[in-house]
Amino acid sequence: MHPMHPMNPLDLASHGPVIPVIVIDRIADAVPLARALVAGGVKVLEVTLRTPAALDCIRAMAAEVPEAIVGAGTVRSVADAEAALAAGCRFAVSPGYTPEVGRACRAIGLPLLPGVATASEVMTANADGYHFLKLFPATAVGGLNLLKAFASPFHDVAFCPTGGITPETAPQFLALPNVKVCGGSWLTPADAVKSGDWTRITKLAAEAQALRR
Repeated sequence: MHPMHPMNPLDLASHGPVIPVIVIDRIADAVPLARALVAGGVKVLEVTLRTPAALDCIRAMAAEVPEAIVGAGTVRSVADAEAALAAGCRFAVSPGYTPEVGRACRAIGLPLLPGVATASEVMTANADGYHFLKLFPATAVGGLNLLKAFASPFHDVAFCPTGGITPETAPQFLALPNVKVCGGSWLTPADAVKSGDWTRITKLAAEAQALRR
C-alpha cells in the first residue's frame, strides 16, 4: 500500500548515508537480498530497471519485506514510472531529467530523485520543483569538484552523488554540505548475490550505515 501523502524525496536521506544501487537478475534473490540489507540497517533500496526481473523483484521486496523502502532506479520514461508505482515502489530515481518524467511522477504521486550532470539540468529540474537531485555519473562528471562548484549558485539544492563512489571515497562526498546521501553499488556485489552470500551483504550494509555523515 502507498502512503496517502507521498514522502518528500529528501526523506530518503534520513535513513542512512548510503542508498544501495541494486542490479538483480533472479527473482529468487530479491527477498533474501532485501532482508540482508535491512539486517545491516539499510532500509532504502534502489532496484534498477536494468534487468528483465527488476519489476518482479521490486514487487516481491515491497510485499514481503515491509520494513524496506523500495524504489526503482533507471526510470527513463513515463511508462517506467507507472510500472514502478504499480509494482509497489515508494520512490523513483532517474539517470537524467526530462520534464515529462518529472511531471508524470508528480501526477501519479511517486516521489522522484532526478539525475543531473550539468548546471542546465539542475535548473531544469529546479524549474519543475525538484531540489534534491542525484548527481550522476558522479565521478565521471566531476565528482567532489563539481559539487563544490555547484554549492554557491545552487545554494538551495541538495545532492545524492551516485556512480563511481566507493567506501573509501564516500566519506569525502558525505562531508560536503550539499550532499545528503550517496548512492553505491558496492553494498550488493554481483558475486555475493549470485552465490547467496547474504551474510557478506549484511556486513557491507552495516559498514555503509556506519560511514560518517
